[in-house]
Amino acid sequence: MSTAYSRKKRLSKKVLVLLIGIFVFIILFFVTMQLWKKEVTLEVPPADAVYRQASAPPQERIEDLLSRMTLKEKIGQMALIDKNSIIEVDDLSTYGLGALLSGFGAKPENNTAKGWDIMVSGFIAQSKASRLGIPILYGADAIHGHSNVPGATIFPHFIGLGATGDEILVEKVARATAQEMAATGVNWSYSPTLDLPRDIRWGRTYEAFSDDSKLVSKLGAAYVRGTQEMEGTPDKKHIFVLSTPKHFVGVGSMLWGSSSNVNFKIDQGTTAPNQVALTREYLPPYKAAVDAGAMSVMVGLNTWGDHKLSTDSSLVTTGLKQDLKFNGFTVSDWYGVYEIPGSDYQSAVIAINAGVDMVMLPFDYKPFIKNMERAVKKGDIPQERIDDAVRRILRAKFALELFDSNTTKPSLEVVGSPEHRALARAAVAQSLVLLKDDKATLPIKNTVKHIQVAGSAADNVGRQSGAWTVEWQGIDKNWLPGSTSILQGIKNRAGSSAIIDYEPNAHFTEGERADIGIAVVGEAPYAEGWGDKEYPTLDREDLETIKRLQTTCDKVVVVLVSGRPLLVSNEISSWDAVVAAWLPGSEGEGVADVLFGDKPFTGTLPLPWPHHSQQLPITADGMTADQTPLLFPRYFGLK
Repeated sequence: MSTAYSRKKRLSKKVLVLLIGIFVFIILFFVTMQLWKKEVTLEVPPADAVYRQASAPPQERIEDLLSRMTLKEKIGQMALIDKNSIIEVDDLSTYGLGALLSGFGAKPENNTAKGWDIMVSGFIAQSKASRLGIPILYGADAIHGHSNVPGATIFPHFIGLGATGDEILVEKVARATAQEMAATGVNWSYSPTLDLPRDIRWGRTYEAFSDDSKLVSKLGAAYVRGTQEMEGTPDKKHIFVLSTPKHFVGVGSMLWGSSSNVNFKIDQGTTAPNQVALTREYLPPYKAAVDAGAMSVMVGLNTWGDHKLSTDSSLVTTGLKQDLKFNGFTVSDWYGVYEIPGSDYQSAVIAINAGVDMVMLPFDYKPFIKNMERAVKKGDIPQERIDDAVRRILRAKFALELFDSNTTKPSLEVVGSPEHRALARAAVAQSLVLLKDDKATLPIKNTVKHIQVAGSAADNVGRQSGAWTVEWQGIDKNWLPGSTSILQGIKNRAGSSAIIDYEPNAHFTEGERADIGIAVVGEAPYAEGWGDKEYPTLDREDLETIKRLQTTCDKVVVVLVSGRPLLVSNEISSWDAVVAAWLPGSEGEGVADVLFGDKPFTGTLPLPWPHHSQQLPITADGMTADQTPLLFPRYFGLK
């Protein structure tokens, strides 16, 4: 009896505890729901709120808006999402997300300038439907024109602009690019690249102006000014597009074989910590960009010593924000925060505390928002750090006048306009570097009556444009609306005064010799670490094409279309003339302008041209790894 009674008593206690637990859970659930309802039903600020007043000082508008924001709304502003990752379009307003981007391949179904405008405008309208009506930033990698959009003007990649050394030209190119972006609603450009490539084996060499910090500082600042300083109305300047210098900092000096990505060799690799190099080489371009007005800076994916850059507060917060007096916001690179070792929670906490203001997630925004709320409530991230990040983001949004309706964006007619294409053609002409012309083959004289053209890049706009052109890795074929291949440029220039024969592999009829052969050869498109290559050379097909052309032509001009100097020391002695054309973009006629002498050769090498791979990497002062002479030094170029 006593044993049974004891069991019943214990069972009754368990039931009682269970009932109490259920009751407490119901109460807590009810309280939580009430708090949640209270949060989501917060009052909409009045129309005359300070932050809504275009005439109010920007800092007053920022502080007024910040004071009205909940923690969740602040964290939402710190999230940058790829547009294809948005689960429901309403999430833009529900979570108050700060920004969207189009990674290459993330395009509208109607992939035209009009289609882009409709898509981006729809996203912006949805973001304004949030309680506070904070518009999103919409970003894109416009690193050589608004190259996401078929029909846009494709300018030379930065390595070609570096070869011009012309800051006025670079500023004009940046402004034209920003105008085409703004016309389609895109208001945030992930450009310019301020990396300093020391090793041509790196697959992003072409994204940089030069390995010379002084030249990069000059051209980078010009690009920032061109992107952000556009005439909006006759009486004032209006920023249509934010510029984003990248990749902070030391990117380009990674060691071969150090990449954290198993598919790569050097991209996303390790930069050896060097305080002297940091002060003299890596930071000056960012100082120039900040002084030029840059309002966002992208933190690199590389490792500084033994830790990811996004974890280093001494660089991001102390170096950039305090020492360089940068008052804009920092943004991480693609999935960069989550490459930090640890859980997603730990990685985000470390990066935010180190000074990253906006996180390019670019996918899972809901877990990010929950993790950040938890981190602030636990004290792992100070509320002051969140407020500082959001204040910096809002500063950029107010500078863009996103909250105001008194500005108009450029017409869609500027996308691929004749004026912009003429500018691109001029940029191509200025970027060409004459490396060799022992027999005075160039310029091609009007007395030349027969020209044979061959090579993998002769009639291939996709190849001459390189990667980051509509698709991330580019498109290796002759297509791009409104563009002109180098072959077509040659035909247009020669007109009826000369016979132009074309055969891609130079299988011309033997015995019928031409005065001059033009071999347009080079690299297929590649982006990021997929372009890491131990021996950057011409492929066998291109070398055989040149040899065949030499058997049917009196002289042969080799035009190199590439994203970096190529290892050609074993072949160059047999070539009559050699031209580095880099990745010229959509206007192939710019190459013909110089080959035929309508414009002079003025370009110089923006970085050293190695003789062989054992010379890599090459130091800032042009010293090779094996102490042997270069094939061509930096700033070489025949006139």
